[in-house]
Amino acid sequence: MDFNLNLGCIDDGNLEGISESSLYDVLVVGTGPAAVSSAVYAARKGLKTAMIGLKIGGQVLDTKDIENIIGVPKTTGMEYAENLEKHLKEYCVALKEGTYVTNLEADGKDKIVTTSDNKKYKSKTVIIATGAKWRELNVPGEQEYKGKGVHYCATCDGPFYKGLDVAIVGGGNSGVEAALDMSGIAKSGTVVEFMPELKADKVLIDKLGERNNVKVITNVATTEIFGEDFTKGLKYKNRADDSISDLNIDGVFIEIGLTPNSEFAKNLVETNRFGEIIINENNMTNVKGVFAAGDVTTVKQKQIVISVGEGAKAALNAFEYLIKEY
Repeated sequence: MDFNLNLGCIDDGNLEGISESSLYDVLVVGTGPAAVSSAVYAARKGLKTAMIGLKIGGQVLDTKDIENIIGVPKTTGMEYAENLEKHLKEYCVALKEGTYVTNLEADGKDKIVTTSDNKKYKSKTVIIATGAKWRELNVPGEQEYKGKGVHYCATCDGPFYKGLDVAIVGGGNSGVEAALDMSGIAKSGTVVEFMPELKADKVLIDKLGERNNVKVITNVATTEIFGEDFTKGLKYKNRADDSISDLNIDGVFIEIGLTPNSEFAKNLVETNRFGEIIINENNMTNVKGVFAAGDVTTVKQKQIVISVGEGAKAALNAFEYLIKEY
């Protein structure tokens, strides 16, 4: 294979534009921590690297405080995203922001991605690092009241509910963390959990128990979100006796986890029943030359530091593939 050393080719700190006429060595799909890690490692190997995604930072942009990145005792999602961009700009990476990939297909040994603006880009390898999106309840009223009382990120939209009553649907880590956040903002918070017990880590449940303005309802299923111009409440069914109750609140935060952003690739790569892309120990999918990293994959723990490491692994393994197999 042929590739030129691409280090330090940024003009005035700006990432170069992507070209439809180029054949890239590595094309990274996504712009979150795993994606940036992949792009940086690929560029450091001298590979002709491109990246496509909506906004550098990805899901991190919806995160308030981050205290579990080793070596960085405390930062915010916005600060971390800014640092990701600064780091990326140290290397020659062709970037296309403000769009997303809608299709991935093989073209012999090469791969072609199609973007939401109907452009096509070709690469010898692809690293899928698209992360995951908020999971929805799919109940009546949810779509109708999105942005009108229905939210998926307490960190983002919680301050709008200062002094008001809110519900948090979900008793896992995301839900309990959201409830803890809202306990300092809202007048009251109610955690609505489908299972008989909260599923969050014990340390989070213990902290929640210290909040006197948060109550927990377990073993119930949210069946409807209702209101007029804005959300006024939700209905839930007791799973033990099928009784229906109303919970009158001003806002609902749906915190039931994430859905992998893998739809565009399912026609080519294998996924599990959750939609996570199946990878081996080298981050390779079932298709040679297509790698994946981060929250979109079957890697169990969905953490920033793990995603960053997985992104680096994917790039290093893509480099090895290009050297030995392409």
